[in-house]
Amino acid sequence: MGLLLLRFLYRKMWNTRWLTISTLIGLIVAVAFTTSIPMYSDGALKRVVSSSLKENSEGFPAGSLLMRYQATGSDKADLGAFADVKRFIEEDVPARVGFPFATYVQAVSIRGAQLAVVDPSTVDPSKRRQMTLTAMSDFGEHAELVNGALPSADIKNGVIEAVVLEEGAFRNSFRVGDEFYYPAFGGNEQLRVKVVGAYVPKDDTSPYWYQGLEGLVNTLIVDESLMMNELLQNRGLPINLATWYYAFDLREIQTSDLSPLSSSLSRLDIELYQHLQGTQVDLSFRDMLQDFRSQSLQLQLLLFTLAAPMIAMVFYYISMNAKQALDRQRSDIAVLRSRGAGTKQIIWMYLLEGFILGGIALVVGPLLGWFMAKSIGSASGFLTFVDRQSIPVGFGTDAMLYGLAAVLIAVISTVIPAIQSARSSIVGLKQQMARANKPPAWQRYFLDVALIGVVGYGWYMFKERQMISMQTGLTSDQLQVQPTLFFVPALAIFSIGLLCLRLFPLLLKLFNWLGRSYLPVPLYLTLTQLSRSSKSYYPLMLLLILTLGLGVYNSAAARTIDLNSTERTLYQYGTDVIVQTAWEGFVESSGPPPGSQNPGGQPGGQPGGQPGGQPGGQPGGQPGGQPGGGAPPPQQVFYIEPPFQVFEELPGVEHAARVLQTKGNVVISGKSIGTGTIMGIDNDKFAEVAWWRNDLYPAHPYLYLDLMGDFEQALIIPQNIADKYQLKPGDLASISISGQLIEFVIVGTLPYWPSQYPDVTPFFIANLDYIYDQVPIIPYEVWLKMEPDARVTPIVEELQAKGIGLASVKDVRNELIVQQKHPARGGVFGILSLGFLVSVIISLIGYILYWFFNLSSRVVQFGVLRAMGLSRRGLTGMLFLEQAFTAGLSIALGLTIGRVASLLFLPFLQTTESAASQVPPFRVVFEAGDTYQLYGVVLVMVALGAGLLLTHIRRLRVHQAVKLGEER
Repeated sequence: MGLLLLRFLYRKMWNTRWLTISTLIGLIVAVAFTTSIPMYSDGALKRVVSSSLKENSEGFPAGSLLMRYQATGSDKADLGAFADVKRFIEEDVPARVGFPFATYVQAVSIRGAQLAVVDPSTVDPSKRRQMTLTAMSDFGEHAELVNGALPSADIKNGVIEAVVLEEGAFRNSFRVGDEFYYPAFGGNEQLRVKVVGAYVPKDDTSPYWYQGLEGLVNTLIVDESLMMNELLQNRGLPINLATWYYAFDLREIQTSDLSPLSSSLSRLDIELYQHLQGTQVDLSFRDMLQDFRSQSLQLQLLLFTLAAPMIAMVFYYISMNAKQALDRQRSDIAVLRSRGAGTKQIIWMYLLEGFILGGIALVVGPLLGWFMAKSIGSASGFLTFVDRQSIPVGFGTDAMLYGLAAVLIAVISTVIPAIQSARSSIVGLKQQMARANKPPAWQRYFLDVALIGVVGYGWYMFKERQMISMQTGLTSDQLQVQPTLFFVPALAIFSIGLLCLRLFPLLLKLFNWLGRSYLPVPLYLTLTQLSRSSKSYYPLMLLLILTLGLGVYNSAAARTIDLNSTERTLYQYGTDVIVQTAWEGFVESSGPPPGSQNPGGQPGGQPGGQPGGQPGGQPGGQPGGQPGGGAPPPQQVFYIEPPFQVFEELPGVEHAARVLQTKGNVVISGKSIGTGTIMGIDNDKFAEVAWWRNDLYPAHPYLYLDLMGDFEQALIIPQNIADKYQLKPGDLASISISGQLIEFVIVGTLPYWPSQYPDVTPFFIANLDYIYDQVPIIPYEVWLKMEPDARVTPIVEELQAKGIGLASVKDVRNELIVQQKHPARGGVFGILSLGFLVSVIISLIGYILYWFFNLSSRVVQFGVLRAMGLSRRGLTGMLFLEQAFTAGLSIALGLTIGRVASLLFLPFLQTTESAASQVPPFRVVFEAGDTYQLYGVVLVMVALGAGLLLTHIRRLRVHQAVKLGEER
């Protein structure tokens, strides 16, 4: 029976091989998508671990585990218990951690004591030497002798040999051959210790020296076996301190390792104490693991939320294929039922088919998922993959479990319809065929309306959160916003698509009724066919709406995230490279003559703590007597300006500009309105170096720069200050810079200016030369506009070669590269890019297969129409119109709904980026190139559909089509 079932299953799969292959493709894509996310998450985790391993935390490498036994008071550790805890640490701890360790060191010490000189004639007895006798495991492998020899494992003539750190020998006046008495706590005699050598570490950066070399300055190192056997066991000296240190290599850690490893480290304290009281964990990487676990879970949650709509779309595609195959086999199932086949046998046959296809998908899918994870790791933007060092992607347990879950879900979604069909007899089948026009369940129970209500509530909640974040300044993390901004829009596309499908047959019937008397035959037949069997077109139409709608939304979301993030960084810097040179200056003291000011010239503030709101800002300055008349006379600071022409001649520099940024007290109509940032510029050069987004300004920014060139006293102020104080162009304003009140004329008001944030600190843009005419020169920054791919290193080397010192160099391009390499950013763009490509492929395959089987199942209908006199051209026109009304309408709806969903939901992305008001303002971006790609896919689909249609009609033979029997 089993062999016959397999043979029948093989024949069934072969007869519907194209549907079987398409279902297999869908399964492979689903498995690949679901496995790629944990693979990428593991790879990103390994990259984070690798970067953490390069950093030190409190002097210890990441992956450090330090355990300590410390004796308290006169307690004496039991040597049996000590040996037990030593065995546990050396054998059980590495096994429980499960990762290799690069370093292991045990250090055992007895209580420290002050040394007494044996022979005062050779050693200075007045020197105080507080030392500790210690033994370290594998000491000879990590230490290099600079003088003398390593200590012996035996006591020679009652003398214990020891070595000391070279720095310790210098500080404590040790020489090789010196002997000392060491009063041993808990012993009946003094130990006689002889310094036989001085050492230095072979590699002072090795984790072996975890305690730091400073901690070894007052330590005498003896042989380990001598310490354990002679001093501790034979002489009974008590252990004062014992430490065990591991440096584990966590570079191959996976997400599945985090939870059990964290649990093992959490319990380590308890088990150490049970073996030997007083033993505990001093330093652990448990907190680091918890951080890794939190980052990994957040990354997986984000990526799965992004991928969920695409994965659901793939499952829908699989179920649609299964439904098509099942519709073609319903007669066969009914015949099998009439011939005695049981329901369980039929269900088992479909279940076995699902397991066979799922098994193949589990083998092939993770391989494709590995490639997709690599692609996600190399994503630098939407549909932009760069050739850079890839993340270490591997096959883990989590990935295979996710793949297995995807297969089970897909198999269940295909078997459930088979269960319903397996219970139908021939009579039941005929009844179902007679009721084919019965509305689907989602129409009968108004599921589409309910989902639109859910989407509306989601939009309302996003709106409320955005308002709260703008009003309170809370970040998205504080508001606990989940990454549902990609799930709710997908639900919106789905629900609106369902609502449009509800209206679709009504509109067809309306058109048919209005034009039934004068419509051409092909159009009339098309409307009649669609209105009578619209239910059969729903799967294809919904698939196209989903795929194209999600494609539009995902592309717009990726472009919006990328562009707004990049523009925020560009606006923050204002230009490509900002160079702050180290200015030389000298101080000249002077008495306080009447009306003197407080010139200073430090960028960003006035010397002497000039108050920001001096009353009225007296033009003549404040009287010479400052509060507390005994104050020293003010000091005038004069700076020497570096040659600016050097910057214009630097390699790779297109343009350079001087930019002064300092603080000043602003006075309007004799009243101080507070402090602001004064930016002094050269208008013509600043126009060449600054980053501009023209839609931020009422007019082109060059027009405002032209006004500054026309009037040397010109001043540009922020729009919010102008609105608050009712200022207009032509009004006067005074600003105190370095204690000198300078008068300006307002020539324009702007909401934004490169690198300035008016809601934080108001900006005031003025001519730099006019400011320097009024006050002593103040150090300024140099803004550089770089050539494409030009590097900063040659600039730094050139300036240093010319004797110009640098205080700081900021490169916006480096910041953008750092952002692009962030795992979450790369994951978002990678998932959205792959989702876009998958939606394109799924829509293309689904469209072709649907029309292929739709046309194949209507051969009899076409033959009857041809036999009744419908010309081949009329039949072709009818099918073209049918495609236009179904696929064409679905394509238009998908593109439109995707764009509407983008406009509705993408503005809420700014709450996930920054809860405060964003500068420059957030904007939704639709890239023309992405739209053209979708149009290209649509054209390919239409062309393939038309070619398939024409080929099918060309092969149609009336005498073969018109026959007894049923359509298949």
